[in-house]
Amino acid sequence: MTDTMLAIEIPEPGGPDALKPCSVPIPDPTPDQILIRNMVAGVNRPDCAQRQGNYHPPVDANPLPGLEVAGEVVACGSETSRYRPGDRVTALTHGGGYAEYTAVHERHCLPWPEDYDAQLAGAIPENFFTVYYNLFTRSRLASGETLLVHGGSSGIGLAAIQLAKASGVTVITTAGTDEKCSFCESVGADKAINYRTENWSQIAQEFAGENKIDVILDMVAGDYIPKNINLLGRDGRYALIAFLGGSKAEVNFGKVMMNRLTISGSTLRPQSLDEKAQITSDVERIIWPMFKNKTVRPYIHCTFPLDQVSQAHHLMESSTHIGKILLTIE
Repeated sequence: MTDTMLAIEIPEPGGPDALKPCSVPIPDPTPDQILIRNMVAGVNRPDCAQRQGNYHPPVDANPLPGLEVAGEVVACGSETSRYRPGDRVTALTHGGGYAEYTAVHERHCLPWPEDYDAQLAGAIPENFFTVYYNLFTRSRLASGETLLVHGGSSGIGLAAIQLAKASGVTVITTAGTDEKCSFCESVGADKAINYRTENWSQIAQEFAGENKIDVILDMVAGDYIPKNINLLGRDGRYALIAFLGGSKAEVNFGKVMMNRLTISGSTLRPQSLDEKAQITSDVERIIWPMFKNKTVRPYIHCTFPLDQVSQAHHLMESSTHIGKILLTIE
């Protein structure tokens, strides 16, 4: 192994072409970390926001972009115990995934699900960890309830649809084309609404009926916020995970109080080491068996070599994809 590796950096904020290849030292794992030779890295909306200068890494994070990887363990810190060199893992990283090697806390890593390759394994962490934490841990989504998922054809959306259906939940979703709506229904959505051509809030309300909607998973926000609040029934839960439509809205908090609504928001990256370790453990316990019995799975739209990362970000921001975009690393 050489002392340096290929990575992607952001010298100055900007568009997709602001991402530049660079040569940096291969990280040394701390006592509680393992070093992974990456085979794939996931492309996610927070990566785009970081590139634009709108999502600043925590002070203790790796400043390079990339929040999830899959690959082979090549070195282990002195206090690690679960993994050995040669093991294949997928990991939620604290930055630094757009690189040939990444050092990750051992408790934020999981073995590849049975029969999975690097691409399928690498498409899991950011989407499935986010969905499980926000829908089931924070929003307490339960069998028999009704869920509305915005952005159903994204990696997050497809994970949410599948996990909710596997848990006995009725799922309504929104997407931007008829093709995307059909795909969402093919993976389990009970109703998919084209938000570009249909009145999504009216249709969602009519489909949910008198019981209204119990939980909403929203990555759009903006002017969706008051509409979502109006859709929620008594004791409804509103989980905000991104602000693609803007972070501000005028809200009638009378509705929130009268219907006893809960509004929550979270992102994975700023969570503490122990909090992310707990999410990782919960996902392994609850979701890994679903991968094994093929109840749920990641859906991959396409892959790009690491040195074509700008094209991957162009595609992400076009919103024409269905499912996950990955970078492959030789």
